[in-house]
Amino acid sequence: MKHEGILIVVSGFSGVGKGTLMKKLVQDHDDYALSISATTRAPRPGEEDGREYFFISKEAFEQKIADGGLVEYACYCGNYYGTPKDYVEKHLAQGKSVILEIELQGALKIKEQYPTALLLFVMPPDAEELMHRLTGRGTETAEVIEQRMARAMEEAEDIEEYDYIVVNDDLDTCVEKMHEIIMAAHNTPVRKEEFIKNIRAELKVLAKGEK
Repeated sequence: MKHEGILIVVSGFSGVGKGTLMKKLVQDHDDYALSISATTRAPRPGEEDGREYFFISKEAFEQKIADGGLVEYACYCGNYYGTPKDYVEKHLAQGKSVILEIELQGALKIKEQYPTALLLFVMPPDAEELMHRLTGRGTETAEVIEQRMARAMEEAEDIEEYDYIVVNDDLDTCVEKMHEIIMAAHNTPVRKEEFIKNIRAELKVLAKGEK
């Protein structure tokens, strides 16, 4: 039986490796479509428009907000981030599970609009490792790193809002654990409403036929 597409929301502290995890998950399994977010932040070295993000101006982003063209959006460390609605709904209609890599504010907005969305929070093995990964990038100033660690402390207060946590210690292990969680989530009753409805209808028909 073919799975119906579900929304998978992946959040986590900045520097925890969310982007690498998502790329590996999509590379290893063809069940997923990775949503590309729009943002007003500047590209990092090696990033390309339309691949990692759609890099747009603040004015263009605010126009998308006004037009209702975003599933969710939020402001993080002085920049807008948002999920284009047309991409998400197109792939869900095709039966693909769509992965959204977004922060906590956006994740909770997604859950309001799509109650069957699966929320995963990626964590480091410990806080010291998170600091090591942030400083090891070599792309952030000391001020930005301080902002991201402060933001991580805020986000840590709301982790219980998520369905599962996954610890990114070993990349391959973490990717397979995420895939297992997602596959199991497809079979929860709340995500199988149409299947359950059909079985109930069939049972009624068969039960009447036996009388």
